[in-house]
Amino acid sequence: MRGKYYNSIDAKNRLIIPAKFRGELKAEEEDKCVMAMGLDECLVLYPEKVWEQELAKYDSLPSLSPEARRLRRFFYENAYDCEIDKQGRTVIPPQLREMAKISGELVTIGMGDRMEIWAKEVYESSESGGGIDPGSFSSLGDKFPV
Repeated sequence: MRGKYYNSIDAKNRLIIPAKFRGELKAEEEDKCVMAMGLDECLVLYPEKVWEQELAKYDSLPSLSPEARRLRRFFYENAYDCEIDKQGRTVIPPQLREMAKISGELVTIGMGDRMEIWAKEVYESSESGGGIDPGSFSSLGDKFPV
């Protein structure tokens, strides 16, 4: 998945998933996915298979480490199963809407094997959106060789 789309939630708190993302989210003919709070101020929508791969990484963290337990707890307690209906909509759970400050206009972003969901105001005022200077990424090559 890639690209950025502007949309909004409807009166029933449903997100209309951009058509270009639907096929990738519906893995193996299933309409199930997982919506979770991201590490930034956004939600992340995962195909179920990708979510299971993510959890395997967190489950491998040392259980004796308080930090690792907090990280695992964050991902487990802030994740909800969801289904995509025939019109390509899914309900955003109230807890996640509140955490991500979602009430109206949204920005949805394809992030490879997952999709981010941002409140438009939060996205535009964050480091992730609104006026990114590509030159500011030059030092990341030293930290994260690609």
